[in-house]
Amino acid sequence: MKKRLLSAAAVSFLGMIINAQQIKFEEYDLPNGLHVILHQDNTAPVVTTGVMYHVGAKDEAVGRTGMAHFFEHLLFEGTKNIKRGDWFKIVSSNGGTNNANTTNDRTYYYETFPSNNEQLGLWMESERMKSGTVNQIGVDTQREVVKEEKRLRMDNQPYGNLFTAVQNNLFTKHPYHWSTIGSMEDLNAATLSEFQDFYKKFYVPNNATLVVAGDIKPEQTKKWILEYYGDIPKGTVYPKNFPKDDPITKEKEVTVTDKNIQLPAYVFAYRTPSNKEKDAYILDMLSSYLSSGKSSVLYKKLVDQEKKALQVQAFNQGLEDAGIFAFFAIPMGSTTKSTLQSDIDAEIKKLQTILISEEDYQKLQNQFENQFVNSNSSIQGIASSLATNHVLMGDTNLINKELDIYRSVSRQDIMNAAKKYLNPNQRIIINYLPEKK
Repeated sequence: MKKRLLSAAAVSFLGMIINAQQIKFEEYDLPNGLHVILHQDNTAPVVTTGVMYHVGAKDEAVGRTGMAHFFEHLLFEGTKNIKRGDWFKIVSSNGGTNNANTTNDRTYYYETFPSNNEQLGLWMESERMKSGTVNQIGVDTQREVVKEEKRLRMDNQPYGNLFTAVQNNLFTKHPYHWSTIGSMEDLNAATLSEFQDFYKKFYVPNNATLVVAGDIKPEQTKKWILEYYGDIPKGTVYPKNFPKDDPITKEKEVTVTDKNIQLPAYVFAYRTPSNKEKDAYILDMLSSYLSSGKSSVLYKKLVDQEKKALQVQAFNQGLEDAGIFAFFAIPMGSTTKSTLQSDIDAEIKKLQTILISEEDYQKLQNQFENQFVNSNSSIQGIASSLATNHVLMGDTNLINKELDIYRSVSRQDIMNAAKKYLNPNQRIIINYLPEKK
């Protein structure tokens, strides 16, 4: 009984913290179209400077996949005023850290420095934007780096190409059809002039969002931003008119082989709405209910109690233009695919016909409140959230509204989403099997 009271008190306290937490920011545009977001937090002497470019794998041309991710590597090579090989030295010698990442929809670069080096971070990102070095030696070097990354993370990794198989089969017209890292053939075939053209096309201020978060003095920060970014020429931002896939109306089954595995995996994948829609939030909660943690429905049933699966997971991947909801299962022992499929389908049927319990619903709400607090518990996390919400969601202030969206999801909403999106005729089944030797 004491445990329950303590837990309720902890939840209540967490709720008070969340309700009081309003992340303040200001945003504006420079004349060249660069969108700027400033967040002042003087509690710790650190500043994160990040730039998110609205370019990802989906912006690539057929036959030239992997370009967006390639630039994530290439633009650390140097700039007009930063010598090749000096980027990381400058960051580390000034007490900073930095990184970058690419998705299907955007590319994000950031540095975190002690606040007395805020100006340095702003200058470095302006250098990357206006005069990144795109030459043959850099292309040749990073091409090998990216190919090795692909080998390590995907081609030589058990189940490493499983998500690529999902993308290949769930999308046939939209460029979500290919993986972010691209193909070896495309990386080898791309020429220097194509890399230079890609840089000129996408790395322009009006295709970028600059976020500066942390221990800043906003008026001084604005002066530095104008000084370093104000004279970068505006580019042409091209409309993102991607072909749309026809709705899936008939179950389709495909087989993919992997030389690195001994046990098969089975995937049941559904195409779902863009992460801008409320249904994407509902599907997030639905996937957590099914497989987040050892007490979740699928893990408890198939892994813990009945020992039918070595691993089982439901995941929801939100993307700018569409989403992916998929079940992934590796059978245990002699368990058949049809058994796993029947058990997963039975749990979907329950969701479509019976409201989840109030206890499970409250547990979900607590999980998402906790996730929200964790994702915005650091200056780096807040900077990333602000940029993402502006670039991909079209609303920077979602950082202050997202939790309310999750709170507004009802048990009936969860049932309705299961009915709407998780039907057998709407899915692709992927039999991911060991390659025969």
